[in-house]
This record gives sequence, C-alpha cells and structure tokens, in this order.
Amino acid sequence: MTLSDHDLRQLDESYMGSLAHDQLMALSLKLLADLKVVRDRLNRTPQNSSVPSGSQPPWASGTRKDTDSGVDADETDEDDLLKDALSKNSKEHSENTEGDGDSIGAGKPSSGKSDQNSPVVQKGQGSCDKKRKPGKQPGAPGHGRKVELPLTGSDEIHRASHCSGCSIELGDGAPFTAYTGLYVVDVEFRPDGQPGLKLTHIKHVYGDVECVCGHTTRTIPGRCESEPGWSVELTEWHLVGPMLISLIVCLSKRMRSSRPKIQEFLHDWLGLWLGIGMINQCIHEAGRAVEPLEDQMIEEIRRAGLLNVDETPWKEKALLLWFSVFGSLTITLFVVGARSAEALERILGNEFPGWLMSDGLKIYRRYLKRLRCWAHLDRKAKGLSESLDGEARRFGGQVLAIFEILRKAVYQAREAPPETSNLRRVHGDLLGILMLACQEHADSSHEKTRALAREALSTIGRLSGQSCRIRSCQ
Repeated sequence: MTLSDHDLRQLDESYMGSLAHDQLMALSLKLLADLKVVRDRLNRTPQNSSVPSGSQPPWASGTRKDTDSGVDADETDEDDLLKDALSKNSKEHSENTEGDGDSIGAGKPSSGKSDQNSPVVQKGQGSCDKKRKPGKQPGAPGHGRKVELPLTGSDEIHRASHCSGCSIELGDGAPFTAYTGLYVVDVEFRPDGQPGLKLTHIKHVYGDVECVCGHTTRTIPGRCESEPGWSVELTEWHLVGPMLISLIVCLSKRMRSSRPKIQEFLHDWLGLWLGIGMINQCIHEAGRAVEPLEDQMIEEIRRAGLLNVDETPWKEKALLLWFSVFGSLTITLFVVGARSAEALERILGNEFPGWLMSDGLKIYRRYLKRLRCWAHLDRKAKGLSESLDGEARRFGGQVLAIFEILRKAVYQAREAPPETSNLRRVHGDLLGILMLACQEHADSSHEKTRALAREALSTIGRLSGQSCRIRSCQ
C-alpha cells in the first residue's frame, strides 16, 4: 500500500482543497493505486487465488465469483492469508502474522460481573469466582450406559498361562476363580465370506489361577499409562472392541462424519447406542495406538520420486497451527504443527533425493530438485487477468493463454507421447515467449504482477535446466 493508516487519518476535505493542482493529482494517483489493490484483494476467490475455500463467508460460497473475499497465499503474502482467513474473531491473531503461525491468542477470563451491554449468562455456561471441579456436579442427574444388547457368545475366560511365582506352565486343569470382568461390543465380518458386518457382545472374565506351588496368579485387563507428550491412555478396560474402533475412525476421518453423526449411524444401522464422549475417546486412543506408524510413513515419504507438498492454516482452540499435506503415489501424510524449516526437515530430512512439487513458500527453496505447483501459478494468473490494473490484466491474460496451451500438451503427452524433438521445438518456443513476458514485468510497479513474473521466471529456469520437464499437480 502506498499510503499508511497514519497518512489516511490526516486526509480530509479541507486538506485536499488546500493542495495545488499538481499536488492533488499526485495524491489522487496514490489513492487510485491503493484503491485498485484493495479491490483486487476483495475480489479474490479460491478460483483465482490460493485462498482456502473455508475462508469465504457462508453467504458468499457458490454465489458471485467476482465478489468473494480472500487473499492469495504466495511466497510474499502468506501472512496476509493467515490474517484474513483465521483472525476475524481474534484481535490477538491478527497482530501475530509473522513467523511460523504458532502464536496463541490468549482470551481474558470472565470476571463474573455483567452489565446492561453484556450478554445474559445462561445457567451452566457462565463463569464464577469459585473454580468448578471437573466431572459430575453434586445434584446433577447421572447417565449410565445404554447398551442393553444380549450376549452373542459364551464368556471368554482369560487365564494365566504361567505362574508368576515359579514360572511353570499352568494347565487347563488348574483351578480358576473369577475376579473381575467386562463387556466388550465389537463388529466382525460375517463367516463363510458373506457380505456385511455382525455385531458381537462378549463378556470377558479375568481371575486367579492357583499353582501347585501355592502361588496365585491373577489376570487383569491391560493398561498403557500416559507417556510424555500424550494425555491419552490405552487400556483394555473398554466397552468398544478394536474392529468397532476402526469403524468409528473410518466414519470420522475417511467419511468426514461428526461425533453426533457417528452416534446416529451406529444407532440406526447397528442398533448400538454410544455416548459422544465414548466415540471421542475411541478416536483419540486410535490416534495414539497408530503413532508408531508415523516413522514408517516418513521413511516412505523420503523415498518418493515425486512428492507434492502444500499447507493451509489450521486452528485448534486458541492455538494457531498449520495443516500440511505430503502426498506421493503410494502414501499421503498429514501433519499439524508449526510452519517452519525445522518442521519440514523433520519430515524430509536434510536432503530430499526426489522431486518436490510445492508453492512458492520460502522454506521449500532449500531443496534443489523443486518444481513449482502449476495450479498455484494458474490461479495467480487468473487473479491478475481479473485485476482492475490494466498492466496486470494484460499480463495475466497472456500467461493464462500460454498455460492453457501447455496444459493441453501435457494431457496429450499422457495419452500419446510425442517425439522429443517436436516437443522441444514447439513448446520450447512458447516457454521462450513466456520468459520474455516475465522478464518485461519482473520490475513492474504492480506488486502481484511483479511477484508472478519473478516466480514464473524461477520456475522456467528450473524447467529449462531439466530438459523442460513439465508436470502438473492438478
């Protein structure tokens, strides 16, 4: 922006009237340039920029494509994206748009006082001077399990196999005394290859086995205590079995269903009623159970020949993070955390041997075999073609036209690869025209035009150095 907020506060009708013609004309040109920049930013959508679709207001989604608000997420204004997309409800977030995106907007605690301008505090939702203890409150109605399914099989007895005293093997004839037990609801595939799932309800019994040495060995459900970095425990003291937990995770993560919808699905289709808290516990415990797989997935990611990487803002309560996606032909890894070079190095290591397809974020520049995502460039060119600035509009339209020819060539090459000499002759000249246009606008006074021209020059330079190896991540 040419004029700052401090400058605009001093501009009024009397000041404008005091200026000479030349001074007024110079100020008007500054105001016109700033007005076009602001209107271009207001006109950005997920179709003509890298702004996430979730940042649009609900009433603008799917209506007018030319008036949706948003900002572009290129290498020069990632912080503007964070500001517009996530900081509308928190002043603290809008003031912390630099760095890795892990700033915390701390809310002020309620004082328990109210006035005529404050909202009415509902019972059970307001704050009080005395801190409330967690869990069920005195006098509150209790809630018990609603699982009243009949047992579908005989009790499963868990006997000790060896004496914990003398270590000899305990046979089936050793006396067993039941000590405790629990009921487990699970699903299993129907026998004999029949389609569908079957709900099971089994009683598991644990107890004492007496050895000939006189020692008694007791069995109890297993428990994995919490570890550093985890607030989730794994335990066999659980109503839900492992297969049913897998189904709940599939409904949540793969089918994108909310906890209440999962509850509704299990009740309507399996006749099973689980509380929202139990469903949430299943998802959290499953996340901890598969944690060792993360290292294996990272190793698979590092062996990829072509890896697509992208990130978007991610908000968890008051914590501002980033949701990153690492995708190859065989695996997709999702990572929630800070957006920093250290976080990227933890996934890809110091050197990534394959090709890295990414946007223009600076942390990716450390890897030499890097390709620029065509979809990002395409959206930026489309945004320029719709700009109110004449130079930006002409340059964006020219880039879009060249991209369209190159895209058709890529699709044709996938079906029937052409001769290498013909490909270099036709499309090499086209890349040369694009490079000349970018060089012409590399020092443009229009910020977005200058940014796209330099970004495209960097991309073309890499493509030319690698025999015009063109890829598209669309």
